[in-house]
Amino acid sequence: MASGSKTVIIAALTGNLLIAVTKFVAAAFTGSAAMMAEGIHSTVDTGNQGLLLYGMKRAKRPPDTKFPFGYGKEIYFWSFMVAVLIFAVGSGISIYEGVNRLLHPHPVESPLINYIVLGLAMLFEGAAWFVAAKEFNRVKGKWGVFEAVRRGKDPGAFLVLFEDSAAMLGLVVAFAALLAGQLTGIEIFDGIASICIGIILAITAVWLAIETKGLLIGEAANQHVVRDIRDVVSTHDAVVRVNEVLTMHVGPNFILVNISVRFAGGLTGEQIQTEIERMDRDIKARCENVKRIFIEAERSADRPSPGDDKRANDSGEPDDAKPTQ
Repeated sequence: MASGSKTVIIAALTGNLLIAVTKFVAAAFTGSAAMMAEGIHSTVDTGNQGLLLYGMKRAKRPPDTKFPFGYGKEIYFWSFMVAVLIFAVGSGISIYEGVNRLLHPHPVESPLINYIVLGLAMLFEGAAWFVAAKEFNRVKGKWGVFEAVRRGKDPGAFLVLFEDSAAMLGLVVAFAALLAGQLTGIEIFDGIASICIGIILAITAVWLAIETKGLLIGEAANQHVVRDIRDVVSTHDAVVRVNEVLTMHVGPNFILVNISVRFAGGLTGEQIQTEIERMDRDIKARCENVKRIFIEAERSADRPSPGDDKRANDSGEPDDAKPTQ
């Protein structure tokens, strides 16, 4: 994961920790359910950023015999867990607090404290959101927001931004409910705000879970990367046809590639091996995130002979197994 994502996560963690403490203190003094829900929200966000940092550290471990392609998918697992926690803990408790307050309403005491805390929270959360938005805009380039999230392979680039966006919206809801309750004297606004905050968290969690699920189970590289790989392989004179180009993200910056190639007839095994080594170098030079390449090589069908079909990996070593067509 890029260092920019790590900076965003650390900034969000620091801000949410400070905000959570102030919200809980305010909730204790005023008895506001909306403020309690907001405190829970910020606590969950703090834990989420901690899990993301933990996942980033785990993902950097080198490959071993048990995980020969490394541990890059750890960040996808922990990102999915963040979505689960937002839904189960943040949303669940907020809705519970809201329903409880609707059943047992009472006025919010010392609303001035809540206004001060909400103002500070908006300031801190806004600063964290600005850092996250700046990094997201850098990563997404010319894509739109939704397209960038759909195509993005680094959950840290968008997960924190949407968490902070949900937090900002929750603060606005809490502020509006506090003001409405104070102006009208209707006590249920506080409980309604808590339920609304829970719903906001639930929607955010479901969306994040959907976006990280594909990465967790083995999402392919973006189509422009696949096209680049095809273009590179097709430029080699020894290639008659490029069959399948299968890709999978093993991590945000690690793409695994498997290519089925039909070579021209008359090539020797040594010539095929040389071509495969050239393809490996050219593809990695064109696509920086491609780290491992496996090429299924076969000679042209116009000169079939026993043992013609070979499979070679990115080290150029032949394999006697015949590729699947």
